[in-house]
Amino acid sequence: MSERISREELVKIYNIEITFFDELVDYGLLHIQIENDIHYLMYEDLPDLEKFANWHYDLEVNLPGLEVIHNMLKKLDALNKRNRELMNKLSAISDQYEDI
Repeated sequence: MSERISREELVKIYNIEITFFDELVDYGLLHIQIENDIHYLMYEDLPDLEKFANWHYDLEVNLPGLEVIHNMLKKLDALNKRNRELMNKLSAISDQYEDI
């Protein structure tokens, strides 16, 4: 089983409001596991929580703004990945024509 941390521990460690954490879950920005009425976040999702907390508390970005930024960054990552794939294909095609 993957490592996880409870919502209550996260609130103390990151000094965030429990309502902020719950709103991130409600917006679909964080995915949690619930066991025995305890909400858990997987360790692999901690970077997202840290990013959202920084944007919210340091830059004063509201929840809808966090959602927009997060979705745009995901799309940008997908476009960058697709661009690398296409550049690799183009390079392979170019190499074939150089051999002729």
